[in-house]
Amino acid sequence: MENKQETIAIASDHAGYAMKSFVKQFLSSAGYQVLDLGTHSEESCDYSDYGHALAEAVERGEVKRGVGICGSGEGMAMTLNKHQGIRAALVWDAEIARMTRLHNDANVLVLPGRYIDTATAETCLQAFLTTSFEGGRHVRRLEKMPLQATKKP
Repeated sequence: MENKQETIAIASDHAGYAMKSFVKQFLSSAGYQVLDLGTHSEESCDYSDYGHALAEAVERGEVKRGVGICGSGEGMAMTLNKHQGIRAALVWDAEIARMTRLHNDANVLVLPGRYIDTATAETCLQAFLTTSFEGGRHVRRLEKMPLQATKKP
């Protein structure tokens, strides 16, 4: 994997808690530092609370990358992508995870905790953590995604 001294932030709701526990162990055993932003149980909670916390950790520069998890992954991805500078990608296989880094410079991987198994999550994490942004023509495309929505008068 890339920089073993890198800290990766992780966050989930109750539906993603079991997968988050796996991700935390996987990252730690791979030598990464982990910033666990919750939730810390399977008690019902709102994915948006934890998605905002993850996005803010990236925005503040506490971490460069993160992993968000909820049941389908959709709510977490939607919440994360409301934030400036976040490029969260919902993935369910390693090739999609690789392409989101290669072409989109994704900085947050989103996993659908109820729809993939831990073996699939592991291959997605490996692809996300080891793939670098290709640059080139993709820079132009990223520049067309404003960091912050334009406010209407």
